Amino acid sequence: MADHQGDKTEKATPKRLEEAWKKGQFARSSEVQTVFVLFGGILALLFTGSEVWRHLGQLMYRTFTHLHDTAVTFDNMQRLIIDSMMVAGTCVWPVLAATAVGGLLAAGAQSRFRTAPDALEVNWERLNPLNGFKRIFSIRSAMPTGVAVVKLGVIIALSYNVIAEILRDPIFHSSVDISRIGAFMADSSFKITMRIGFALVVLAAVDYGYQLWRTGQDMMMTKEEVKDEAKNQEGDPKMKARMKSRRRAISQRKMLAEVPKADVIITNPTHLAIALRYDRKSMGAPRIIAKGARLNALRIREIAKQHQIPIIENKPLARMMFKYGKVGGEIPAQLYVAVAEILAYVYRTNAYRYYREQNLPS
Repeated sequence: MADHQGDKTEKATPKRLEEAWKKGQFARSSEVQTVFVLFGGILALLFTGSEVWRHLGQLMYRTFTHLHDTAVTFDNMQRLIIDSMMVAGTCVWPVLAATAVGGLLAAGAQSRFRTAPDALEVNWERLNPLNGFKRIFSIRSAMPTGVAVVKLGVIIALSYNVIAEILRDPIFHSSVDISRIGAFMADSSFKITMRIGFALVVLAAVDYGYQLWRTGQDMMMTKEEVKDEAKNQEGDPKMKARMKSRRRAISQRKMLAEVPKADVIITNPTHLAIALRYDRKSMGAPRIIAKGARLNALRIREIAKQHQIPIIENKPLARMMFKYGKVGGEIPAQLYVAVAEILAYVYRTNAYRYYREQNLPS
């Protein structure tokens, strides 16, 4: 089957997801916001409900007790309105604060408490009336309307039994005390609110799951987009390979330039070549100044012959140094004895050259 390059079949890359977060494109549900705000208000009323009733009772007591002897003047009406507004503010501000905190927590929970700086930029396309009409009458915008109708039906279905039970209460067809009416209203409100709250929690969970799925689908990428992003992040593979080859060539030239300073060349005899140098004044142990295999080994041997550097064949030693030794580093400690024997032999057979290079008296 032919590969369709335009099909979005790949999951979003971390870079794509990071860019989406900066633009504010992440899963968020208005139902989650509603649940947090609703329960924030309920908690505020649970903790401050008694104080609210007390303030309202005091206001009503002051108002109705002196209503018969209070003159209807501008100052009296102004004072009454101000007192009412002060009491209303005292009763309402805890609920407003709790709902505001709930809304902020809902937004933070859905955004993982991360900021989206790009989302704060002005987007003039949003102010275009044509784009606005397209969004309103698109199939995607019709989905929230349908979902809202379904949510309303679910809430009514879950709350019907509670509302029916409340309507059957004897309070509707008998005389009761005012305190009983207040208790009934508080109890009924609490039951209805909790049932609706439960329904909203279920709907919020379902809606947020759907938003996660839809956002994941929107973030999907084509194979071509993934390849282009990889090229932009890591560079063109061909260019990267050329740069790597160029660095390797430069490193090899520098390494081969050190071969004339070697005291001895250890070979395999043809596949491997390792150039060793030892200066007792500046080195604690012999160092590998060059090593190579096949063509590089041949070059090392040719340079050694040009500069009359001794070439010693020792297959096990050459293999061990090529495998475990590093260019510019000292030879492995387990090879000290074997290398010392070879250097001693080289120094005995090339005494004049050795003493001249080391500036030692012969």
